[in-house]
Amino acid sequence: MAFDAAPTEDLLERGYLDVDIDPRLDLFEEIEKLKKEKNAIILAHYYQEPDIQDIADYVGDSLGLSQKAAWTDADVIVFAGVHFMAETAKILNPTRKVLLPDLKAGCSLADSCPAPVFRKFKEQYPGHIVVSYISCTAELKTLTDICCTSTNAVHIIESIPEDQPIIFAPDINLGKYLQQKTGRQMVLWHGTCQVHELFSHEQIVKLKQRHPDAHLIAHPECEPHILEMADFIGSTTALLNYTVESDAQVFIVATESGIIHQMRKHSPHKTFIPAPPDNISACNECPHMKRNTLEKLYVCMKYELPEIVLPDWIIEQGRACIDRMLEISARAGL
Repeated sequence: MAFDAAPTEDLLERGYLDVDIDPRLDLFEEIEKLKKEKNAIILAHYYQEPDIQDIADYVGDSLGLSQKAAWTDADVIVFAGVHFMAETAKILNPTRKVLLPDLKAGCSLADSCPAPVFRKFKEQYPGHIVVSYISCTAELKTLTDICCTSTNAVHIIESIPEDQPIIFAPDINLGKYLQQKTGRQMVLWHGTCQVHELFSHEQIVKLKQRHPDAHLIAHPECEPHILEMADFIGSTTALLNYTVESDAQVFIVATESGIIHQMRKHSPHKTFIPAPPDNISACNECPHMKRNTLEKLYVCMKYELPEIVLPDWIIEQGRACIDRMLEISARAGL
């Protein structure tokens, strides 16, 4: 379908503009031109496909992406990630245009904690402060006192007075990990990430038997029985740094396999094996992250659609918890 001047119906149905692209175009070259023409910045998560990571101005995890979104002077922010990430960028930049290549690039973890249901849950625990993992909807952020990411979560929890009760949402696995790391007991919301809850303990054991010198590295969103096996646990950026600094030559990677592109770029002489999930797939990929493609990124920038639009009240009420997170992170030197 050729581009239509009124693509609203198509956009609502598909989540992205379905536009024919001249196959002779060098999309990398065209995207670079569009960045300059529109004073645009492309922010990409580690879980994006390699082509998008390679064309992005910044590739990082949720904390780094939030910091870049807060500090940018670009007129247009193109977020190659999932919906809650682009929402966060919009909250931090209400007067700037924020684009997402595919509006249906959602998040199973964010979906597991609907704000209206959480509001009633919160009412059962008066006097509790709410710490929400940044992988949540913009509306949930309006019910949150402090956001966190896997990079700064321990610092966030430890910044709260010990006599202050805490609700932690939405990821129960990260919540359990934080309880173990900090010694703080918290009320946990029972949400999970579909990628990190599917790793197969049995298949990982078999992999370790075949590669006895391999280090198992895992994201703290993984289930406890996977974390118990891990040689190192950390945020996506921490996992990447560990593979660079470690003397180990082989790594079994228990997080979304998109990060392996950066690991191979940083350490081309090392071997990286995606931890197998407990299903028929060979590796664990986030179907939402992978909705974004280089073609969608190009079309998104060319026509400046789809755009993230949020109600004023969500921007106003959702910002404080993000600012608090950035403030604590800066004090911690993160």
